[in-house]
Amino acid sequence: MKLAFSTLGVPGMPMADVVRLTAEHGYQGVELRAHPEEPVHPGISAPERAAVVEEFRKGGVEILTVAGYVRAGGEGEDRPALDELAGLVELAHDLGARNVRVFPGGDGQDPAVADATAARRLGAAAPHAADLGVRILLETHDSHRAGADVARVVGAVGHGSIGALWDIMHTWLAGEEPATSHAVLAPHLGYVQVKDIASAEDTTPLTLGTGVLPLRECLDTLDADSWVCWEYEKRWYPGAAELPGLLAAGREYLLGPGAPKP
Repeated sequence: MKLAFSTLGVPGMPMADVVRLTAEHGYQGVELRAHPEEPVHPGISAPERAAVVEEFRKGGVEILTVAGYVRAGGEGEDRPALDELAGLVELAHDLGARNVRVFPGGDGQDPAVADATAARRLGAAAPHAADLGVRILLETHDSHRAGADVARVVGAVGHGSIGALWDIMHTWLAGEEPATSHAVLAPHLGYVQVKDIASAEDTTPLTLGTGVLPLRECLDTLDADSWVCWEYEKRWYPGAAELPGLLAAGREYLLGPGAPKP
């Protein structure tokens, strides 16, 4: 497997330090949280984007994804969501990232309405993404926690530039078995986000393999060349342990005890 981690686990960290951490711990890529409080977001300039690209090139690290916060199925007019999504797609293209992450965001709505809104917006964004060589991935999250929920929307779009991101915690919280999640998401799957937690009531991030999530069962469904990203939610849990000290153990868990040291 190819391994990445999300910068949600290292809030505000400069890109040079992110690249160094990634390479030193034997990870191949990074999922960049694209938010104004982070170093990389759609508001940065062309020279700033070029500097980020060069930093990652020198370190031999891939930018796997630009993780945005567009609510594809959220209430309101389409245009603001589509404009925000276009900005994320253009940022991903400029950085050489293969993916953009979006959320369903349909909480509190009739599921059929949220499905239709998300499918309409993603379908409208798909041609631009295809032109720029970027894939938009709808994450199992919030209103669409189960793999079946996300697969229903992505399947309705029916475009190769629209896919799915499997967040294992959310499918587990939805009560969906790993084999079922994989079966419905596999035709659309971009990659998998892993994490671990103590319980459904306590989602403070833990070292991989020390909590209740069925990580090994999920990982066993994946092909050998799959990307797996550790989304350690330090930004939302400031009291959690620091991610840099956990990366080596996380890599060993994901690849198994026989994995070579970086």
